Parts: sequence; C-alpha cells; structure tokens
Amino acid sequence: MNLIDVIEKENVKDSVPEFGIGDTVKVYYKIKEGNKERVQGYEGTVIARKNGGIRENFTVRRISFGVGVERTFPLHSPRIDRIDVLKKGKVRRAKLFYLRKLSGKATNIKEQR
Repeated sequence: MNLIDVIEKENVKDSVPEFGIGDTVKVYYKIKEGNKERVQGYEGTVIARKNGGIRENFTVRRISFGVGVERTFPLHSPRIDRIDVLKKGKVRRAKLFYLRKLSGKATNIKEQR
C-alpha cells in the first residue's frame, strides 16, 4: 500500500448517507466569515456524482429566484457538516443534465416508494 492510499483512507468519512442521482438532499455546509463559522443549508436535486473514494464529488441543482443554481460539493470534505436525504428519486440516467433545459413542473422527478 502506498502513501497516497494511506492518506486517503484516514480522511474518508464514515457518516456519509446512501443517496443517488435524482434524490432531493439538504447539504449543511460550514461557511467561514471573518473569524466566525456558521452552517448553511443547501437543498436541491442531485444531478451528478463523479469519481470515487476520497475524490468523489456530487452536484446539487436548485431553482433560486427563478434562476437555476448548481453547486458541486466534495463528498468527504471536512466543510460538510451533514447531508440529509429528503426524497428518493426514481430516474433512469446516471447524469441528469437534461434538467438544465427544463423549468417548472417538468423538472419534477418521480419519488421512489
């Protein structure tokens, strides 16, 4: 086992919930402002997951004041406080980039029962 694998194993989070593409999640992210730190929630639909291991990223999309906003989070970042899965989505794609072209009710994803 080389040095990179050792460093990656000790920094991987154990408390990551099971979520996939199409799920609605709320990500609680630590934001540093000056010398203070606070936790801010970001709620939206997961449209992509990339890479694996400690390098894994996921992209969350939401509509804010009529404008689509996407944010990419590193899954094992120490800045992420916690991730709550609000709804499980039923999708048939690995990436949901087609949602960028849609608006309104067309962006709704069926809920998995």
